Parts: sequence; structure tokens; C-alpha cells
Amino acid sequence: MATDTLDKSHTDHSTTENGSWEGAAYPFKVGYGKLMIWYFLLSDAFTFAGFLIAYGTLRFSSDTWPVPDFVFSTFPFLGGNNPLLFVTLMTFVLLFSSYTMIRAVQEGHRENRKGVVKWMALTILGGLGFLGCQAWEWTTLISGEHMTVSTDPFGRHTEGGIYLGLNGEESDESFVEGDSYLIHRMDLSAHADPGHEDSGTGSHGEEGNIVAHPAQETESSLGEIEGTAAENNSSAGTLQSDSVGLHQEDSTVKQSVIAREQGAAGEGTSHSSGEQEATHDEHATQNNEHATKDDAHGTEDGHAAHHYPGPGDYPDAVVDENGYIHRKYIVASGENTGLIKSEAFGPKAFGALFFFITGFHGFHVFSGVIFLFIIMINVMSGIYIARRNKNEMVEKIGLYWHFVDLVWVFVFLVFYLI
Repeated sequence: MATDTLDKSHTDHSTTENGSWEGAAYPFKVGYGKLMIWYFLLSDAFTFAGFLIAYGTLRFSSDTWPVPDFVFSTFPFLGGNNPLLFVTLMTFVLLFSSYTMIRAVQEGHRENRKGVVKWMALTILGGLGFLGCQAWEWTTLISGEHMTVSTDPFGRHTEGGIYLGLNGEESDESFVEGDSYLIHRMDLSAHADPGHEDSGTGSHGEEGNIVAHPAQETESSLGEIEGTAAENNSSAGTLQSDSVGLHQEDSTVKQSVIAREQGAAGEGTSHSSGEQEATHDEHATQNNEHATKDDAHGTEDGHAAHHYPGPGDYPDAVVDENGYIHRKYIVASGENTGLIKSEAFGPKAFGALFFFITGFHGFHVFSGVIFLFIIMINVMSGIYIARRNKNEMVEKIGLYWHFVDLVWVFVFLVFYLI
């Protein structure tokens, strides 16, 4: 009896009479390597789930969390507003690579070496295409829109208001609660002027220079005329050197001095002043445009093109020490109606979570591309066919690749759609 039992244990390693497993056979009808891949993917799934749950918790606990349709609205070589169009392209490229991976596994079961190599090569191209798209997206956010791990220039208004113009008065640009905005950034090094002390109260041109008040342009000629007509030379010298006193001079005195100018000289001065006023109004109108023809976030023209001499408090904006331009506005609704505020940064967690989660996923894609390339080389050498296991290694990397694609579906859902 004992001999019979011993013989049975050697001939049938799958089960005993009571149905328990005795060893020496695959318990789940799957190889050791494939089972370990499943364990790894399960643990990795918990990691990604933790990240996405943390993101969702912070997302719904903040009233100023950036709107994905506004943040991810750029597309290479396309102007205007294209919400989520580029991210959709990224998703399509990665999901299509899943199809090519399925075909590679099918050809592996048939032990068709050329078929496996062809479909794995297409899968590698899909992975590289996705990584290229992600690199462009990161470059746009970091270099073009100046988002970092600790700084989020994308925000959302929690109350309605009206933006201020160059002169500190209300402009024609208004917004309502929930509208999104991007805090632009200027290049401080390009506008550094060691000899200039910024008062923060002047009007600013497109190139970061102070735009002269119309009265300032005729200051020199007015001073000369007054110096000739004045009986007191010291008073005339004071009028020539003290521009502040000239600006505060009584309007009747200015009119009498201008009237003394003859013919074309007076007309030329009036014409020049009119041009300066028109230029000032044009700059004010241009700066009140929050969106532009080239970029949905206004990084080419409009308010982003308005350059300030440096950090400071200006009538229409506050420029911080890092060059971020926080536009000023008057609150038009809610309990703070009438107060003047400036745009605030968005939640810091947005940039940190975005770069960490998408970067962590991108690292998985990059690792997968490397593994795919190594395994494709082994397939070409015929190693797996010699093992007579129907290219099981191709199936293992296929499981990993499908997992990476599935994780991206959840990242796309949670990060871009919600």
C-alpha cells in the first residue's frame, strides 16, 4: 500500500485523493516567471492607486484647482484653444501599441520569428512616440508656461471681477467665478537696468521702457520758451530742471506758454502728443487681452507681451521677485466687492503631483521600451524558439506593457478628464 502511494506520488504530482496539491507542478497552470510578473504588476497597481487616490483627494478639496481643459489646451503647430487634443493623441499612440503587442504575442505562440520581430518593433515605435509626446508636453509646461514642482501658475477665480488697465482704472476685460487664468512670467535678465530705480507708478511700453506722458515730450521746449519770457532767470531754471513742478503747473499757465509757440512748431507739438496718447491707448488695449491668436494661454501677445522694468507694484499688476506677473483686478461680486486684488498662484500640489505621477508612468514606459528591445534582439537570435516554450518571454513583456497602458487610462481619466 505504501509502495502504491509512493508510486502514485511520482506519477501524479498534481493532486492527491483529497484534492490537495503535492508540488512539482504549476499550481495555477502558469509558469514561475509569469506568476512573478503578476505579483509585480499587482504591487505596482497598488502604488499607482495610492498616487491617484491622493491626487483625487487634493483635487476635490481645493476651490482653485486648475481646470484640465485650460491647462492642457496646446498642440504643436496649431494655434488657438485645443482642449485635451494633444493628450488624446498621446493616449491613442499608447493604446495602439497595445494592439501591436497583442499581435507580437500571437506570432510568438505560432513561433513565427519574423512576425514577432515586426510587431515588437512597431510596439517600440509606439512607446517612443508616447515618450516624445510627453517630452513635448513637459517642455511646454516648464519652459513655455513656467510650471514647476513647487510653482503652479495656473489658477481659477473664486469671485467675479474686472481687470485693471495700465492706468490703474477698470478695463473692459472682466471675468466670473470659476474662470481660469495663467500667470505669465517675464525674463528679468533681459530687462535689468542697473541705473534705473523703479517707482512702480509709471506706464510701461512693450519693450519694458517707460512710456512718457504727453506733457513730458514738450517739457524741454516749454522750459526754453518760459526761460526766454520770464523776468526771473532763477525761476526759469527751476522750471527747466524740475519736471515734477512742470507737471503740477496750473493749466492756464501751460495754455499761455503753448499759445506763444508759432505756426508749425505748435502744430507739431500737438501732433506728437496725440501720437503718444494713441500709442498709450494701444498698449493699454493690447495688455487687456488675456488670450491671443497664437496661444490659448497668451504666451505670445497680449498681456504676456507687456514687459515691466523689474519686480514691483504697478497700477495694473504686481511683478514678484521671480518675474511672475500677477494681474490686478477689482472684485465685482461677493463680500469683497470693491477690493483690489491680484492673481494668486494655484495649488502647489498640482505641479508636484503632475510631474511625479506622469513622470513615474513615463519611467515605466521607458523601461518597457528597453525590455522590448532586448527581448526583440533575443527573438531574432532564436533563443526562445530553442527553449520550446512558445516565446513565453514575449508574453511576459506583453503583460507588463498592457499594464502600463491600462495605468495610463486611469491617469488620463483622473488627471485630464476629471
